[in-house]
Order: sequence, then structure tokens, then C-alpha cells
Amino acid sequence: MNALQLRPASAADLAFARDLTRSTMLGYYIRNDLLWLDEAFDVAWAGRENLLICQADEVLGYVSLSRDLRALYIRELHVQQAWRGRGVGAWTLARLLERARQEHLGLLRLTVFKGNPAQRLYQRMGLKVVGEEECFWRMERPTVAGADPG
Repeated sequence: MNALQLRPASAADLAFARDLTRSTMLGYYIRNDLLWLDEAFDVAWAGRENLLICQADEVLGYVSLSRDLRALYIRELHVQQAWRGRGVGAWTLARLLERARQEHLGLLRLTVFKGNPAQRLYQRMGLKVVGEEECFWRMERPTVAGADPG
């Protein structure tokens, strides 16, 4: 795979990210009787660090991040259909794990819908289920080998 990169998203990328997220997640929202609101997505986008996953000039997907004193949180990670299963997600997770280490954050965390096949990727990348809600699994991974996630 040619060199992938993460680059900051701009306000002009909001529609792309919203449309990709809606197309990827709407089925989960419907199955779990949740309401998708474009406006809620837009508000969340404005309060997060958003990065595009690119190969040369092509945008393959994006990731949306937030932080607290302990963890880097992956709030959204979406890859366009044509690029799924080709290592883009694993590459992105590896970069985010390294970023969390560089920022001296002890955990990489995310929430995933139960039944989402991406959970297998997250598990392969070392994230473990640490909690659950009605339709979500909470997953995390220490950023330093051998660290205690508790």
C-alpha cells in the first residue's frame, strides 16, 4: 500500500465526514432505535480533532478524536467501502496508538456498536472490551506494553 497519511480536516470536509458516517452507521441506529441527527454530528465535529485518512490526494476515510487526562478517545473512525479490508483501519489505529503514547496518555479508548464487524479489527489491535451499554461495547488498550488499564 502506498504511503498513507493523516492530515487535519477542515470545515470543508464536514459534509464528507457526515455523509460517510451516516452511510456507515445508519443501519446500527435503526436497529437500536436511535435517532440520527445531522445537527448533532455537526456539533460533535466542531468540538473534536478531525483527521482525514489519505493516500496521495485521495481521501480514504477519517477519524475524529477527543482526549481527557488519561486517554485518547476515538469518537469516529470510518473508511470508505472501497478501502475496507485493505489495512487502512489497522494503519490508522497504529498511528493513533503512537499519538497517544507521544501525548503521554495511558489509554486508547473507543465505543463500538455490538455486532459491528470492526470490533474484530479492534481486538486484533489489542483493544479489549471493558464495559457495555445497551447497544455498545466500550473498548480500550493501554498505550504502553504491560501497563495496567485499570
